[in-house]
Amino acid sequence: MSHKTVVDHDFDPLPAEKVHDRKWSWKSRPGYKPIFMIAAALVFTFLVMMPPTQGMLELVKTVQPSGYKLPPGATTIADAVNKKLRPEAFNVDLSVGEDAAKKDGHKSIKPLFTYYEVAQMAKMTVCILFLVAFLWGTETLPLGATDILVGVLLYLFAILPINEISRAYMKDAVFFIFGILAVAVGVAKTGLDKRIGLILLSRIKNAKAFAFIFLPMLSVSAGFLSEHALVALLIPVLMGIYKVTCKSHGIKKDRALAIFLLLGVCFAANQGGPGSPAAGGRNAIMVGYLADYGMPISFLEWMKIGFPFVPVMSWVIGLYMYLRLKPKFTVNDVNPSEVVKAEVKNMPKFGGQEAIMAVILVLLVLAWILIGEHAGLGGPTLYAVMAMFICRILRWEDIQSGVAFDVVGLYAAACAMGVALKFTGGALWLASTFVNLLPDALTKGDGLVIGVSLLTGVMTNFMSDGATVAALGPIVLPMATLANVSVWKVGLITSFSSSFANFLVVGTPNNAICFGMGKDPETGERLLEVMDFVKYGVPVTFLAWAVLWLWAVLGYWKFLSW
Repeated sequence: MSHKTVVDHDFDPLPAEKVHDRKWSWKSRPGYKPIFMIAAALVFTFLVMMPPTQGMLELVKTVQPSGYKLPPGATTIADAVNKKLRPEAFNVDLSVGEDAAKKDGHKSIKPLFTYYEVAQMAKMTVCILFLVAFLWGTETLPLGATDILVGVLLYLFAILPINEISRAYMKDAVFFIFGILAVAVGVAKTGLDKRIGLILLSRIKNAKAFAFIFLPMLSVSAGFLSEHALVALLIPVLMGIYKVTCKSHGIKKDRALAIFLLLGVCFAANQGGPGSPAAGGRNAIMVGYLADYGMPISFLEWMKIGFPFVPVMSWVIGLYMYLRLKPKFTVNDVNPSEVVKAEVKNMPKFGGQEAIMAVILVLLVLAWILIGEHAGLGGPTLYAVMAMFICRILRWEDIQSGVAFDVVGLYAAACAMGVALKFTGGALWLASTFVNLLPDALTKGDGLVIGVSLLTGVMTNFMSDGATVAALGPIVLPMATLANVSVWKVGLITSFSSSFANFLVVGTPNNAICFGMGKDPETGERLLEVMDFVKYGVPVTFLAWAVLWLWAVLGYWKFLSW
């Protein structure tokens, strides 16, 4: 049996229609924008050559800086950096160590980093953060290439050792995103997604009901259940609804409908965070900070303050998405109930691999609820993936074709950036700088609450929500005491606003999952672009601030006793 190979003269390893891709060109296209690339390189090089700010120098010298967890034996950020990167010099008196090395014929110990060098590292991490955010947002390079670039730059500038970079990429959230994308492949392959869709969407008969009934129900659920899991379960169902709706109207694609379904679910799930302390790790971090500050808050007290915001905000999101996107639909309307019921009628009787998949899914949800606090979300999800392989629900080829590895890498790179920013003090410098930029009106009374919300909402789009709350909590809580404002108000507004990660793909796993799974079920074409999050997410974030400030801070909260 003969096989054609690249040595055959008649064999073209690329399709003829893609011959132009092999030629270098200044023409921009997604994944290759040379003009943006050159501009980013020039700005980045200029910033690298600039000295660190005086604020960074002072920060790395500060003894016991608030908002930075120091390792044992360290009193400053510079000490913490030296302990990790120059442990021999940190643990031994340098002059004694060098003399001993000379006498014993050993190589001399590398000297400790100076305050200036540590501040330079902090500056470099901030520069890398803004560079990769620009590259991700504009798709100047393919997403996967930018994912790799983060590790390359962290290693090139010696910000973290290679083993630490590897650990930074392999966080629990990364395993969770990979695992949940793989679970979604299994759910879709067995047809279980259609049955789940019938349960969830059986009474949603048009776009209006989807926006004003289903999205608020989703937001409320996300206040108590894993919002990431809810998004991951719903996206395959919605993609099936999208495809059937397009076919029934005789069209191939309706981007406005796809954006309405995908981003509507994503944004609604994001806003479930204020609902209860169980909504995410960021809330648990703030509960801990408040307890350490001598102002512990109970589950019910948190709900009394935060839960009413959730349905109000989700209704506003539904209104915004409906008014902005419904007029752009190519189809007349979407009827999830009719589509799901019609699909289920054509399905075989429940049983076999679909039943096995259902059992795996139920056990996975129980594991998230019962042991998630100790095992994380990633561990149980990987167990579920292995169970699907063992039960022959999935093959590796299904994983390769169904999982968006560039999106998994994207969130892994974001985690690595978060580790580097936290380690060098770059995150703390960003937080302190933003606080110092607040005008006087936003540092007193309710103005402080609004200012902190604004600060948190911006930062959470560039860092994980947990890292944002961890960095800002120790800074803003003392400000509340000095300004004679309730510590609960400032602490909870920080945690609530960390849910406003709507305009960057890396802002939260929800965004990454939505972007990665939002593909045409038949063609595999990605239905969302990176800039869609900016285009629709920025207005949603401003709406979230407006509702939180006007309705909660200046309205509902006025009737509560603080």
